[in-house]
Amino acid sequence: MQSSGKLIGLILVASGLACGAIGGLWAAAQRASEKLDAGAMIFAIGGLAVIALPLIGAGIFFFVRGGREEEELKDIAKQRKILNMVSTQGQVRVAEVALELGATKDQIKQWLYDLVGKGLFSGYINWDDGVLYSKQASQLKSGNCPNCGAKLEMVGKGVVKCAACGSEVFLSS
Repeated sequence: MQSSGKLIGLILVASGLACGAIGGLWAAAQRASEKLDAGAMIFAIGGLAVIALPLIGAGIFFFVRGGREEEELKDIAKQRKILNMVSTQGQVRVAEVALELGATKDQIKQWLYDLVGKGLFSGYINWDDGVLYSKQASQLKSGNCPNCGAKLEMVGKGVVKCAACGSEVFLSS
């Protein structure tokens, strides 16, 4: 899925500029042939501004918004890739994910928390060891750490942390 906002923005800006240019040339030609007096010229230019400026403004808005949507879609694609890597391999090293996605550890952490918050991922990670594990939610709800067996404590929505080994367990609803 690709954002079309930038394309729509470019089309609107081009349309606004074209309307302004055509109207300006027409008004200049009319003025040169003295068929258009000063008052009519001001009215014609004002009319063009009412048409061209909103098109240009809307085009700039859609262009900027389309750029933001593209960035969001890139993040979603990377989150999908993380889910695919973990679900197919069962466990994956954070360093491998970082290399595959061209991302930092902090970006991966942010994407994982976002996936957990959306209820799309359950598993656990030990940030010290740098390994991300996929587990079924039923296996994780026992209250014990899947890494060391110690008692788990809630630290956020869908996130449980082991006080003994520091592993973070992600639960989806």
